[in-house]
Amino acid sequence: MLNEFGLQSVLRRGFYSVIFVMLFVLSGCESGLWNQPYSAQQVQSPTLFSSFSEPPKHLDPVVSYSSNEAAILGQIYEPPLQYHYLKRPYQLEPLTLTQMPQVRYLDAQGKVLDEKAETSNIAFSEYHLSLKPGIRYQPHPAFVKKADGAQKYLHLSPTQLAPINTLSDFGETASRELVAEDYVYAIKRMGLRQNHSPILDTMNHYIVGLQEFSDEVSLAYQSESSESADSFDFDLNDYHIKGVQVIDKYNFIIRIEGRYPQFQYWLAMNFFAPIPWEVERFYNQAGLVEKNLTLDTAPVGTGPYMLAENNPNKRMRLLANPNFHEDYYPDSGLAEGADPVLLKDAGKRLPLIKEVVYSLEKENVPLWNKFLQGYYDASGVSSDSFDQAVSVNASGGMQLTDEMRQKNIQFLNVIQPTIMYLGFNMADPVVGGYSEKQQKLRQALSIAINYEEYISIFLNGRGVAAQGPIPPGIAGFIEGKDGINPYVHEWRNGSAQRQSLETAKQLLAEAGYPGGKMRDGTSLTLYFDTPATGPDSKSMLNWYRKQFEKLGIELVIRATDYNRFQDKVRGAKAQMFVWGWNADYPDPENFLFLLYGGNAAIHTNGAGINSANYDNPQFNALFEQIKTMQNSAERLRLIRQMLDIVRQDAPWVWGFYPKSLALYHGWYHNVWPNPLANNTIKYKRIDAEQRYAKQNQWNQPVVWPLLILVLVLLGSVYPLVRAYRARQGSVIVPDSKQRGEG
Repeated sequence: MLNEFGLQSVLRRGFYSVIFVMLFVLSGCESGLWNQPYSAQQVQSPTLFSSFSEPPKHLDPVVSYSSNEAAILGQIYEPPLQYHYLKRPYQLEPLTLTQMPQVRYLDAQGKVLDEKAETSNIAFSEYHLSLKPGIRYQPHPAFVKKADGAQKYLHLSPTQLAPINTLSDFGETASRELVAEDYVYAIKRMGLRQNHSPILDTMNHYIVGLQEFSDEVSLAYQSESSESADSFDFDLNDYHIKGVQVIDKYNFIIRIEGRYPQFQYWLAMNFFAPIPWEVERFYNQAGLVEKNLTLDTAPVGTGPYMLAENNPNKRMRLLANPNFHEDYYPDSGLAEGADPVLLKDAGKRLPLIKEVVYSLEKENVPLWNKFLQGYYDASGVSSDSFDQAVSVNASGGMQLTDEMRQKNIQFLNVIQPTIMYLGFNMADPVVGGYSEKQQKLRQALSIAINYEEYISIFLNGRGVAAQGPIPPGIAGFIEGKDGINPYVHEWRNGSAQRQSLETAKQLLAEAGYPGGKMRDGTSLTLYFDTPATGPDSKSMLNWYRKQFEKLGIELVIRATDYNRFQDKVRGAKAQMFVWGWNADYPDPENFLFLLYGGNAAIHTNGAGINSANYDNPQFNALFEQIKTMQNSAERLRLIRQMLDIVRQDAPWVWGFYPKSLALYHGWYHNVWPNPLANNTIKYKRIDAEQRYAKQNQWNQPVVWPLLILVLVLLGSVYPLVRAYRARQGSVIVPDSKQRGEG
């Protein structure tokens, strides 16, 4: 039984519980959304909310070669050229230049040749680049100068650097104008072997004097670094590249070997983005390197955005560069069939979005749920959420589900300039070789490995079976009946249809393996190397086994870690493997060079990009012709010959061209696929008012369970209160004995 004190304690606890629940409900109603991950100010401002699944490893443009890194770098750095946002086919245009690079051709003696000169007579191509004046870098401590004009923060002592943990700890920032020397300095950084630029070996073949510069400067750097136990000042300005010269403040030239029209595409990549010498000198200070303040973590550019927060384990944040130069949304160039609404913002000053917040999302499910709640402005579509988002009709076409349309969600479905393929090691004695029988073995396998089925099972239809190495959207790709691979497909009912399994079995028999058997009656055994070792890969690897079983061939899976897998492919130790290639630039040469014999791994000590080790002299000779040609009818004719050769040889099972599927909310505008451009956020626009309204509509807190809880608590307290009051109000009369009466 409760005494009076205990009862009062219970009543107080019950009362406070009710008050707490009511305050919680009321405070939730007052603040709006309980699950809102951002501030109200951010949500109601032109801020883009996006996500990333893998932290970027490199934000140094001369080192980075990953798509997730390019998504950040493309907003910060500005190479000389960019891709027009709307035009198709893809077209380059000046970014920091006053006009497209002016090219002149020279013979071996330096004499200027006519632009129509024979390629054999051209010793050099000279690119003249002229910068727009007035382009400025983002604010940064590296640019701050003292009263005497010397840089203030480039030679700090360990004591001065001790309290520095972030760039904001420096008391001042400044800026300066972009000059030609910054682009030349970036190429010098590429040439320093210790910077590990992935394109150095490629550029050594083209930029005049880069190989010699690289050898000299890399050796000098190694020598100086070995002599200095601590930090040391190594000045790239003391060294010069023969073929890269500054003319004046805004003009410089790059001279390359021979004729190579595709070089201008490289000038749209971040490898050629400008780097101020002051910034590199600033970050090379030992005290900053120890605190992970480097070009790899804190980039400095002239682009529309600057990196304001780099917390790769949680969030990355971009802010509009206050020094960004004049740049405007395009007023023309809309691709055929594109929505005219894409020109609604024509002529507006860029960027239209003022802040970008990237949040780390390692799992697909929470990312998808937050997108549906309106907390991410766009999202990809994983296999788990595909059926909720997209329905596929009988002809394979995709459309949004009713649930998505009711939320005014839009989607883009575009074929990527990418190919995924199964490669044969052409140096292998079984699956390689160029005889008719060896060709037929690979042709039979190409028919049996049904990539249409693969696309349906593993990609939810997000892909197109490839007919050759060149994907759609790239010059040299041929649509329709004329573009099919006749060794694998045939044209039926208006579309490419895979040839029958009986045809594959006949080819296999002609190759010397009837029924998949060898001469001694045992099954032909082939080997498939893969880095796919996780549980999610099991069904995919089983699928490959079944494709070979259809021909009576036994497939042995050799799974290993990615580094070991790469070593086996580069060392020509893998018999078969799956590989892929994303376009660096929209030219057929960027795909055909994957099959050029000079790039074979076995001929380049594993450095070549021809992983199949394909080496057909006829194909090689045609490649040598087309690689320096401008697109023309003659070039297309030669490319068709190359396709005929390589389809018959079948060094690849051509695989598929993947489709990207992206969903975005109705308040996210100017969304347009441009997979070759990395700097596209500046064109996008957010209707923040509409987003705020929809978030509030979709995420209102459900308070009725809490109100029921309040009523339950009140109901449980009320009987105690009533009993307590009854006891306090009752009169207790003692009996006569207790009163002492007789």
